[in-house]
Amino acid sequence: MAAHKYFTKDTFAFLKDLGENNRRSWFARNKPRYDEVVKDPATRFILDFGPLLATVSKQFRADPRPVGGSLFRIYRDTRFSKDKSPYKTFTGIQFRHKAGKDAHAPCFYLHVEPRNVFAGVGIWHPGPEALKRIREHIVKKPAEWKRAVSGRRFKERFELAGESLKRPPRGFDPGHELIDDIKRKDFIAVTKLTQKAVTHPGFPAEFAQICRDGSPLNKYLCTAVGVSY
Repeated sequence: MAAHKYFTKDTFAFLKDLGENNRRSWFARNKPRYDEVVKDPATRFILDFGPLLATVSKQFRADPRPVGGSLFRIYRDTRFSKDKSPYKTFTGIQFRHKAGKDAHAPCFYLHVEPRNVFAGVGIWHPGPEALKRIREHIVKKPAEWKRAVSGRRFKERFELAGESLKRPPRGFDPGHELIDDIKRKDFIAVTKLTQKAVTHPGFPAEFAQICRDGSPLNKYLCTAVGVSY
């Protein structure tokens, strides 16, 4: 495997420069550089990770399409944001469940950003129906939830994260032993990575192991929302 087939120090240098020059005119001049050191390496990573992902679960997809695939677009949606910066200063790769149509689906995720590299598993901002199903599943299967998020390999690697309600959701017992988890709005877990780790040529195999370690949460959530794992 070529030493610089995927992400390199040039990937992080570009993203740092973009953070300091987040303007359409600058990006237009530097788009060939973006393609060379960010987009193309990310696409190669997605393509090569596909067979490894299948060893974790055959229900998730490594989709190399430039639009609607695993790679998040660099362009920010600024319609409802006070921050009108046109570009993301990171690259995000999401390996979604085959039943998922958007970012709000069970997934394995990789976030590449200067001084902020991490991997994630779970469902970010599930829709109302999925959210209700997950909470009800925790009430119905509390022991399985505990096993999913308390296993040795999971706990050594991951930490639960995301937003939560301040009060228990309507219809759920405030005194439930897992009320803090029931209050979650995101059912995700993250693990911090280093720039050195993601620039190593063996990173796809390492990421596959990260996904295996995070599988208990994704498996539980797939069961909760009624899709296969």
